Amino acid sequence: MNCIRIKHWNERKMTIMNMENNYMTDEIHEECGVFGAYSLDGKDVVPVLYYGLFALQHRGQESCGISVSDTQGPKGKVKSCKGKGLISEVFTEENLENLKGNIGIGHVRYPGAGESGIENTQPLVLNYIKGTLSIAHNGNLVNTSQLREELEYTGAIFQTTTDSEVIAYHIARERLTSATAEEAVIRAMKKLVGAYSLVIMSPRKLIGARDPYGFHPLCIGKKGNTYILASETAALNAADAEFIRDVLPGEVVMIDEKGIHSDTSLCTKKTARCIFEYIYFARPDTKIDGISVYNSRIMAGRILAQTHPVEADVVVGVPDSGNAAALGYALESGIPFGMAFVKNSYVGRTFIKPKQSARASSVRIKLNILSEVVEGKRVVMIDDSIVRGTTCANIVRMLKKAGATKVHVRISSPPFLYPCYYGTDVPTGDQLIAYNNTVEQIREMIGADSLGYLAVERLSDMLGGEKGFCDACFTGNYPVKPPREEK
Repeated sequence: MNCIRIKHWNERKMTIMNMENNYMTDEIHEECGVFGAYSLDGKDVVPVLYYGLFALQHRGQESCGISVSDTQGPKGKVKSCKGKGLISEVFTEENLENLKGNIGIGHVRYPGAGESGIENTQPLVLNYIKGTLSIAHNGNLVNTSQLREELEYTGAIFQTTTDSEVIAYHIARERLTSATAEEAVIRAMKKLVGAYSLVIMSPRKLIGARDPYGFHPLCIGKKGNTYILASETAALNAADAEFIRDVLPGEVVMIDEKGIHSDTSLCTKKTARCIFEYIYFARPDTKIDGISVYNSRIMAGRILAQTHPVEADVVVGVPDSGNAAALGYALESGIPFGMAFVKNSYVGRTFIKPKQSARASSVRIKLNILSEVVEGKRVVMIDDSIVRGTTCANIVRMLKKAGATKVHVRISSPPFLYPCYYGTDVPTGDQLIAYNNTVEQIREMIGADSLGYLAVERLSDMLGGEKGFCDACFTGNYPVKPPREEK
């Protein structure tokens, strides 16, 4: 019997080692964050764009960019600055001085649909017969191939591999027979299938659009006479702007010298907001469609304490998104909350992990354990998800090495079982630890003393009873049919 157990464990150990060899990361990433601003007073909006993008850096660390125009200057004159790297790396005082305009859009990107080449950095700028069109996109279309093929057969030549350029081309084509830019956006949206939150700049207008399902967030703010569109309300706070409201799923908003206007002709009652925005992506100080991200994570922790109680001495959260859920678990269970992790905020996108040993050490560089908090104690460790299991296994080992007598892992989301096609890089099933393993097998693989996930049935409770969200990565119930091609 012992030989069978040893064989079983060795097989599991080999599986997790193979995962470490094959995959550079064990984190889920969201593709992008978008931001736009229009000053009715003619003031320069570049500082607003800069600070707004800083607040969205967590949504994309691969590249970033800003495009601006002056509605009082030459029609169609657009200035851009973009590149690979963090905002602090791409934007300097010198190149920001060369960007002046009272209307502009910005973007932070994580490479999702499309490769990570410099040509895929956004905002994209198109010059066409009606002038210029600049676009920043968050999300992912599922009918990109069909739309791209349609354009290529009529002579379009693409400069990028992104679906964002496909969207821009279709808007430009529709503009040829549309009276206004916003009408062209509405007509193009009728062809788009999938997830998209857009900020679009024409020579005289700023336009925001959200897909009819509302997969990813987009909100409206105002600072004096400057209107703002942003992926998160936290970005409005960073720009010292007040929140006005969320853009409705399916809504197109247009801002020009007369103010803000709206078209809701594509709005429907059926929505599918990404549940992982609340679990992980968004900053805790953000509200999405009226729901506090912080309160959602607190509730997730409370639910975990109700459904997976355990005797322990301290509750700790893996930063950053695990902290609020850990606090919720502590409040519900009565077990003291502790800060066991010190996070190094300066480990950027350029940190490379060429060998397995280096990949394991990357966790130690990002996180350090306060042994005073866990030594000699039974620990409940809260994290937002387990993707492939490598990171979680490393953290459990670190806690035990620091003196924890027991480590009980609680996850504030259900197990990942299916890929995402709407802008989140949840990989294919065979790359997910939960796809071919039971909860008990995963517990063995990560070295935890117990393991509990948030139940799919309690996701609505996490949002205060709200419905209309997408949980396809947990259930396989896709609100929009996935593309024919493999992810």
